[in-house]
Amino acid sequence: MTNEQFQCLIERYERLVFTVCYQLVRDYHEAQNLAQDTFVSAYAHREQVAEQNLKGWLTRIAANKAKDYLKSAYNRKVCLSQDMSELDLVRAESSPERLYIHGEDAQRIRQEILNLKEPYHKVAVLFFLEEKSIDEIADALRRPKKTVQTQLYRARGKLQERLREEVKR
Repeated sequence: MTNEQFQCLIERYERLVFTVCYQLVRDYHEAQNLAQDTFVSAYAHREQVAEQNLKGWLTRIAANKAKDYLKSAYNRKVCLSQDMSELDLVRAESSPERLYIHGEDAQRIRQEILNLKEPYHKVAVLFFLEEKSIDEIADALRRPKKTVQTQLYRARGKLQERLREEVKR
């Protein structure tokens, strides 16, 4: 399968893949991430599928990505509930110390967004700080929507990586 054919495949099935992911995770942004992961995985294994099975193949990859995400999210919730009761969690969230820490975290994340290099800087600022939609960003920057989505996906990855490094210090 050529790159052009794969691009056509993405355009043809992107809504289906997103819908499958969204129906399972019920989180718009996470469904977008999972849809992108689906196509990355599909691209890596594109030579292993017969053309008549593409739709089912993509749907299965999307469902598996979403199920894997749900399993990991479930584990995080189970660990949290074992560590703290719901009442303790409410008390901790509303304490002045906790509010101060959240403010510090928000400022640190904002600074990391501002420190991103192009082409990710503008896209991240518009999306995360100015809360613009993908379509609005594509129009403002005069970039294709797919380019903006890819740059946003990569910006998110860079931010996660930087924040993980900071936590390790």
